[in-house]
Amino acid sequence: MVATSSSLSSSITLRQAHPQKIVAVGDSLVYGFGDPEGGGWVERLRRLSMEPGSTGAVFYNLGIRGDRIAQVIERLDQEFRYRGEIRNRVPDLMMLSVGTNDSARVGRPLGRNYTDFEEFEHSITTLLVQARQLCPVLFVGMVPVNEAAMPFSEVLFYSHREQWRYKEATRLACASHNIPYLDILTLWLNRGEHWWRDRLSSDGLHPNVLGYRSLLQDVLAWDAFQAAVDLQNYPVV
Repeated sequence: MVATSSSLSSSITLRQAHPQKIVAVGDSLVYGFGDPEGGGWVERLRRLSMEPGSTGAVFYNLGIRGDRIAQVIERLDQEFRYRGEIRNRVPDLMMLSVGTNDSARVGRPLGRNYTDFEEFEHSITTLLVQARQLCPVLFVGMVPVNEAAMPFSEVLFYSHREQWRYKEATRLACASHNIPYLDILTLWLNRGEHWWRDRLSSDGLHPNVLGYRSLLQDVLAWDAFQAAVDLQNYPVV
């Protein structure tokens, strides 16, 4: 899915096909926190397209640590419209990943959710509708947390039970809007506790270097990603 040539003005035309532009928007899983070696799965993809003359997809990392769904909705439109590089052009595809921070309980294991569940259900629909109006969308789900390492930052309690509720709300919303959803939580949990624990940082929340490598491989192996993204420079697994 390579973008076609575009004109900068009536007298200037690009000599080659304009590379496909992809924005990845979300929280620390997009930002890549926990991966000092490669900068996370989006950054690892971005580096594959930095060779001058490359015609493969170009990635923009728009992840912000701590973002919940409300913050992503608030900045989505502006982030999207300022990442086209060329005047009168916008990105070709958006990848979303958010929800982990919303699922946390505040102050104690049975405290209130950081984002009320019913509010999250409404917001995920708002986000997906808004995103679909901008361009095609893919959604990458959350990784499991290490419950034994909680609380995070001495105040946030993450758990598989709450992650599952928010993940399912996201998955069902994506299905109702025909948006491909990569269920990382189920995928990783099914590989066994020893496997996924080895891929989390000591904070129990963020993937480590090995975790982001594994996440990248899961994204590259995803049929929806392969169908939507120009993989010319990427190792298809």
